[in-house]
Amino acid sequence: MIQNLIKKFEAKSKAHLLIIFFVFGLSGSFSLWISSPIMVALDLKNIFNNYPLYIFFRILIIIPIYQIILIVIASIFGEFQYFWTFEKKFLKRIKIIK
Repeated sequence: MIQNLIKKFEAKSKAHLLIIFFVFGLSGSFSLWISSPIMVALDLKNIFNNYPLYIFFRILIIIPIYQIILIVIASIFGEFQYFWTFEKKFLKRIKIIK
């Protein structure tokens, strides 16, 4: 099973796979944590009285924050090139770059 994950994530070793998972997890947690103050600063809770609409806009804010934080944390762990390749694939899928 671990070998399948190493192959899927194109990791060099088990340690590299652990670093990849750690960067993904840390980036996701940090982007959720930082989105709350942004939502408060934009005062979106008062603008959107409808909770599902509020959550929708929070997700729209989290997505670009996550992309930026992912690259920053990957750089800290020395994995910039791996995650930059991942980012380029993501941006191609959503048609931002060719």
